[in-house]
Amino acid sequence: MILYRRRNLPVLLLLFAPVAPVGCTGPNVTTGASSGLTCVDDSSDCVAKRQRTLRYLVDDSDRAWVKAHAPPEAYASGVRLFALKSKKKELTCDELAHGRNEADRAPAVLRSAGNLTPAQVSRGIMLASEVSRELAAEMKRRCQRG
Repeated sequence: MILYRRRNLPVLLLLFAPVAPVGCTGPNVTTGASSGLTCVDDSSDCVAKRQRTLRYLVDDSDRAWVKAHAPPEAYASGVRLFALKSKKKELTCDELAHGRNEADRAPAVLRSAGNLTPAQVSRGIMLASEVSRELAAEMKRRCQRG
């Protein structure tokens, strides 16, 4: 599978990212810190990857991941959305706005992904809506509109 992935990397990276040895987005991809972003099945290995990635994102003090591009699987796995939800009180107003826009766009991204199950899409959409509401409330509480 790895040889096939190399020939068609742009298209197949999104389709087979859960089984790829290296994650495709986020910080520290060579050590697998972001491999949980695209791991969407419920195997114990995948759950452990998601937990490690969530811890990494929550503990990352520079929060560069907030503005990094995310594939549809990152919303289906819930890792990015949970990280945004967990960090909302620490995010700057600009980061809150970016996170909210991302959460608002997530349903369309999830619906257009052809490699996710309807249940994965549905769970991702529900979480994205919840995160969007929470980020909006935090923005309203702390951020001045200019």
